[in-house]
Parts: sequence; structure tokens; C-alpha cells
Amino acid sequence: QVQLVESGGALVQAGDSLRLSCAASGRTFSRLTMGWFRRAPGKERSFVATIEWSGGRTFYADSVKGRTTISRDNDKNTVYLQMTGLKPEDTAVYYCAASTYGDVTIIDSQYRYWGQGTQVTVSS
Repeated sequence: QVQLVESGGALVQAGDSLRLSCAASGRTFSRLTMGWFRRAPGKERSFVATIEWSGGRTFYADSVKGRTTISRDNDKNTVYLQMTGLKPEDTAVYYCAASTYGDVTIIDSQYRYWGQGTQVTVSS
């Protein structure tokens, strides 16, 4: 079992930056692929970013590429999502997820463990 707890969500203005954190406990964190997903109001959950166990490989959704960086600290069992140039369309509940897939993956069904989410609201 893996427990994931997100933090860092906030109400910000367009153009602001924000860093989300996800603290993991339970299973060996360093062996897990980690991902961030989001659910905007009235929309399906969608992929944001993923990072494989070593941090050497990452992948981003086109909608956030160039504005977002996913990183991890395996000593702290934490994954981060640094977002810059936030837009109102980034407003969503952001979820951290963990996968035993072994590589980066954008497919949410390959993530076995999920956090409760943290709200990010971007005002225009």
C-alpha cells in the first residue's frame, strides 16, 4: 500500500507560480513512477505530468509543457509539480498518483495509488 498526500494548492492570480507537493508513505517510493493528474470543473480527469523512479525521464501534457516541471526527492519520499505562468484554465483539483509500471506513463489506469487531491484556482 502507498499513501499519498498532496499539498500546496491555493487561490492564485493568472501569471503566478505555484508548487504542489505529494508526500508518499508505505511502499518503497524510489521504485514507483509518479504522476500528476487534474480534474477541471465539469471535465474528466486528465494527465498533467509523470516522472519515472530515478527522475531521469519525464513527460508532460501539451497543455502544461514549458510551464511545468515535475521532480522528485527520493530521500524525502516526495514528488513536486512546479507550475509557472498559471492560467485560469489550469483551475482544477490536482491529484498525485503512484504506479508500479516501471516507466513514465500517461494512462491513469496504470496508476494504482491516488491521493485525495489539492485545489488550484487561478483567477483572471
